Amino acid sequence: MSDKSPLVLLVNGSPHPHGCTAVALEEVALTLEKEGLRTRMMHIGQKDIRGCVACGQCGSLGHCVFDDAVREASAILEEAAGMVVGSPVYYGSPNATLLAFLDRLFYSKSFDTTMKVGASVVSCRRSGNTASFDVLNKYFTISGMPLVSSRYWNNIHGFTAEDARKDLEGLQTMRILGRNMAFLIRSIELGRSQFGLPEAEKEKYFTSFPDGL
Repeated sequence: MSDKSPLVLLVNGSPHPHGCTAVALEEVALTLEKEGLRTRMMHIGQKDIRGCVACGQCGSLGHCVFDDAVREASAILEEAAGMVVGSPVYYGSPNATLLAFLDRLFYSKSFDTTMKVGASVVSCRRSGNTASFDVLNKYFTISGMPLVSSRYWNNIHGFTAEDARKDLEGLQTMRILGRNMAFLIRSIELGRSQFGLPEAEKEKYFTSFPDGL
């Protein structure tokens, strides 16, 4: 594997570094590496990460005002060709630390993420997986990042890591996700070299309505 091979950032939002979410992400990472891509895993679930305070300083600084894992991830994502985000299900939603991390990461970044590819991975004991999956995917779809799909929604089931390793369908879903991500990254890389990126509009519009409505 070359140092110039495309890089994928994987973020584990679970407080358990070796739990169910890690099992899923590690399966994706292993597949990406077999496909010749580089991976970088970040475990942020036990870090002290506060939510966005809407200070607006990132607009002038070019990065979040708080110096924590968000800044580290931002530097990696700027280089990366893709990103995979993993979360357990807490009350039918991704866990709070990960959401605070993603809010600040995507709002404060000063670089263009157009055509970097994104995917989310969710682990749960029983349910809440598709609702959490939808929440995580929205960070990518608002940022010009194509979503990578698999043979099923990207989730794995289990209460423990040992349980998750028995979910053969879930593990297969992660491997297919990894291969599809590698293919999409390579395809976009090829398209960029031949056709360039989609034309960007310089002026950014915000929804407004005439007076009186």
